[in-house]
Amino acid sequence: MKLNRRAFIGTGAAAAAVLQAPMVLASTSGRPQVLVIGGGAGGATAARYLAKDSNGEIDVTLIEPSRSYYTCFFSNLYIGGFREISSLAHSYGTLASDYGINVVHDWAVDVDSEARTVSLAGGAVLPYDKLILSPGIDFVDDAVPGWDTSAWNKMPHAYKGGSQTELLKAQIQAMPEGGRFAMVAPPNPYRCPPGPYERISMVAHLLKETNPTAKILLVDPKEKFSKQALFEEGWNRHYSGMIERIGPDFGGDKVEVNADEMTVTIDGVVENVDVCNVIPAQKAGRICDMAGVTEDNWAPVSGHTMVSRLDPDIHVLGDSTNQGDMPKSGFSANSQAKVASMAIRGELLGSNVFPARFSNTCWSLIDTDDGVKVGASYEATDEKISSVSSFISQTGEDAALRKQTYEESIGWYAGITADMFG
Repeated sequence: MKLNRRAFIGTGAAAAAVLQAPMVLASTSGRPQVLVIGGGAGGATAARYLAKDSNGEIDVTLIEPSRSYYTCFFSNLYIGGFREISSLAHSYGTLASDYGINVVHDWAVDVDSEARTVSLAGGAVLPYDKLILSPGIDFVDDAVPGWDTSAWNKMPHAYKGGSQTELLKAQIQAMPEGGRFAMVAPPNPYRCPPGPYERISMVAHLLKETNPTAKILLVDPKEKFSKQALFEEGWNRHYSGMIERIGPDFGGDKVEVNADEMTVTIDGVVENVDVCNVIPAQKAGRICDMAGVTEDNWAPVSGHTMVSRLDPDIHVLGDSTNQGDMPKSGFSANSQAKVASMAIRGELLGSNVFPARFSNTCWSLIDTDDGVKVGASYEATDEKISSVSSFISQTGEDAALRKQTYEESIGWYAGITADMFG
C-alpha cells in the first residue's frame, strides 16, 4: 500500500497561523506542567500528543525560537529543484489554537534541574514537573580544522533547515562553468545517515541540468556509509564521471579547509574548489549540556520511556540522544516522542502505559523518480532500543518500483508534518 498522509496519521492537517508568543512566568492552574524545548519532529510531536491525549489535564508549553520551522529532512530535495523552500516551512499556530499548547518563541538559556525551572533569553523563568528536550544537533568545535561558526557563511553546513540550505543552493547555482563542488562529510554518529549522500545526488542533479561539466569532490572520513551500494549504483547510472569520493584510505579522514582561499587540504594535498559544504562532527544540542544530561557528547536515555539516565524528570528525544540502534532522523524523533508522551501521561495522570515500540524509515532521492529507502522496527530493552526487523531497497530495482518509493516518501512527508504541527 502506498504510504500517504491519511495512512500516516489518519487525519488531515489544518492551515496554521503564526502565533504571537506570550510571556508566561508560571501557571496557577494547579495542573502538572510539562515544558518542551525544541519544536521539531520530536518536540512538536510530543507537545501535540501530550496536549491531545491528556484532555486538558496537563499544561503544555513548547519553547521554540523560530516562528517558522524548516524541516531538515527533505531539504536536499529543495537543493535538487524538486521542492520549493516554502514547502519545508511550518508554523505553530494550530498547536496553540486547536490543542491549547502555550507556544513561546524564545531561546531556552539555562535549566535548573534542582529547582525544576527553565530560564529564557527574554527573562522569563518557567517551572516544570517534567521537561522534554528535543533540540536537535550542535557541532563539535574544531571538528574540521579551519572551519568554525565564523566560516559557515562561506562554507555552509546546511545541516539545519532554512537559511543555510538556501545559501548553499545559491552558491551552487553561482558556480562557474566547469567548477568544482566539495563536501566534507561527517564522522559517525550524525543526523540522518543517508543525508550527505542524498545531498551529493541532488547537487549532481542540479549541476547536470545547469552546469554539466562541473565536478563533485566528496571527502569522507568513513570507510562505509548508509545505502552505499544504492547511491554508488545511482551515481554511475545518472552522473557518470561527475562524482569523486575520497575515503579514509586516501586521506578522507585528514582534512583541513580554508574558507578565505576556498581550499580543501586532503592529507597535505591542497584542492581548489568553488563551493564547499562542510558537515562537521555533531553532538547533542547545547541545552542538554546545560541540563546536565549528556555524556560523551550525547544524552543517554532509557528506551522504555526516553527518560534521561541522569535525571528522572527530563526526557530527551531525537538527534540528541544516545539510545541504541535507532538512527538520528526525523522519523525516529517522531516515534520516540509518542513513547515519551505516553510515559509522562502515565506518571502524571496514571493513564495506561504500553511497551515501547518504535519505527523508522529513511527515504533518499538519487535522481528524478529514483527513490530508495532503508528502515527498521525497534523495541526497548533495559540496555537500549534494539532493532527487531529491517529492510532496504535493492540494487537493480526497476524504474516503476523506484518511482513508487519516491511517491511513498512524499506521502510520508505530508503525514509526519501534519502529525507534528496538527
